[in-house]
Amino acid sequence: MTNSIPLAQTEVCEQAHVHKDITSELRESLNEELIVGMAQMFKALSDPNRMKIAYLLQQKEELCVCDVASILNSSVATASHHLRLLKQMNITKSRKEGKNVFYSLKDHHIQMLITMTLEHQKEKNCHE
Repeated sequence: MTNSIPLAQTEVCEQAHVHKDITSELRESLNEELIVGMAQMFKALSDPNRMKIAYLLQQKEELCVCDVASILNSSVATASHHLRLLKQMNITKSRKEGKNVFYSLKDHHIQMLITMTLEHQKEKNCHE
């Protein structure tokens, strides 16, 4: 029988010592408004359907609401709701062409975020 230390004990410092120079500098670098905005962006993408939409827009660059609804097997109203929320969070942008509304990812930062997240997930799955 092996003598093992509970996992919870191995993930905390055994000796409390705060590195004041580091923690002071980092505390000052926190911008609450930016952090909240970042959290809201991830919250918007935490819904699987909205992440699917972002992934689809990463693949095709631009899709109309009807196409998104068809791919997701959802109603146009549901797809529109998700797209509108992504637009409110500055993740997507839209343009109207005749009677259709087309959506695309807002900018290259969002494209990189989706790409990096996908690559991370693929890499994680390879190592499991």
